[in-house]
Amino acid sequence: MKLVNVTNSYKQLVNKQLENTDAYFVKVYSAGNTTVVYSEATKHAEILIVNKKRAVRKTEINEILAYFLKRIPKEKYRQEDISIIELKDVTEISIPVTSSLVEQ
Repeated sequence: MKLVNVTNSYKQLVNKQLENTDAYFVKVYSAGNTTVVYSEATKHAEILIVNKKRAVRKTEINEILAYFLKRIPKEKYRQEDISIIELKDVTEISIPVTSSLVEQ
């Protein structure tokens, strides 16, 4: 699966996320009919996977999670603390982090 950065096409969504949540970093990616919103905050990272045409597949969830976990240093999260909430056309993945992902 190839994720394409389409953040510039979602400026309003990104601005709303930054204004109304504790996120300091938001990126939007596309993989065909699947849209992925990745955000980072001081104590967690969030991945929102949306596909309005069909249910999000387990393989997609696993690939997308693996893609973003590569970007987070292993010492900043514990695999067993990651929570995944799956609904009909939306999946939310929450990754608690032990310290900020941005270096001071």
